[in-house]
Amino acid sequence: MASGRFAPSPTGSLHLGNLRTALVAWLAARSTHSAFWLRIEDLDPVASSLVHEESQLRDLALLGLDWEPSVVRQSARSGLYADALLSLESRGLVYPCWCSRREIAEATQAPNRPDLPEGAYPGTCLQLSSTRVAERLLTARPAALRLRASGVSRSFVDAVHGPFSGVVDDFVLRRADGMHAYNLAVVVDDAAQGVAQVVRGDDLLASTPRQILLGELLGFPGKEWAHVPLVLGVDGARLAKRDGAVTLADQASAGHSAAWLCGLLAHSLGLVEWAEPMSPGELLDGFSLARLPTSPWTPPYEVLWRA
Repeated sequence: MASGRFAPSPTGSLHLGNLRTALVAWLAARSTHSAFWLRIEDLDPVASSLVHEESQLRDLALLGLDWEPSVVRQSARSGLYADALLSLESRGLVYPCWCSRREIAEATQAPNRPDLPEGAYPGTCLQLSSTRVAERLLTARPAALRLRASGVSRSFVDAVHGPFSGVVDDFVLRRADGMHAYNLAVVVDDAAQGVAQVVRGDDLLASTPRQILLGELLGFPGKEWAHVPLVLGVDGARLAKRDGAVTLADQASAGHSAAWLCGLLAHSLGLVEWAEPMSPGELLDGFSLARLPTSPWTPPYEVLWRA
């Protein structure tokens, strides 16, 4: 059985796109009688808020989703991330990087690494001499720590989008401010919780080869991946508050119940023929990730802007 999870960042209210992905993740786990975990990705204490976390948990419950009793918070798991990083460092798989964002942007525009995808880190600090590294360790600004990926590629079959392959650049494992990076934390957390199935938005599809490689290097089991198409606003951009009634509370103010919203989301996913009030449990019978659409969804104008 493939236990699953939903892992929001407590930086604001969940919008229709977040709720839609959460519904799919819950259905994928519960349809196989598997555990479903809720993880709060609050790595950044400045951006995270307990008020937003409480709001997110409340909205998920109102939608009809349930999860295992213990909610995990990344802010309490830095020891696990440090241990994983130490394991990689002990095998020479980590190196320091002093590049600023501007320097990285300028370097990635140069045609010196055609093997890497656009915007990927070209390994500038990896090419520093040992003398130069020693000098920077003593005098320069704090360094980020990057994985020595060596430009390898990883392929997988996504349950929604099918075969996908990508080259892995030397991505950040720990930021210059000492905070562990998302890609390290999420891989460690999934392994620690026994997560075997990751359902998330397809804006994260391209980062999956990174996480597959990192999981292999840390000796973690493989996972099933499913990337749900995003929800867009009427302007074709990612859904945001500017698009009107995008949260469950907004929809409630417009007279739409959580059950009605569940039915609307199910219809947008091709799981039911008509958008009508229902509970997540009514969607379990016959659910399959293979049935999901591969294109983004834009809610009807009247749903977003009905007074």
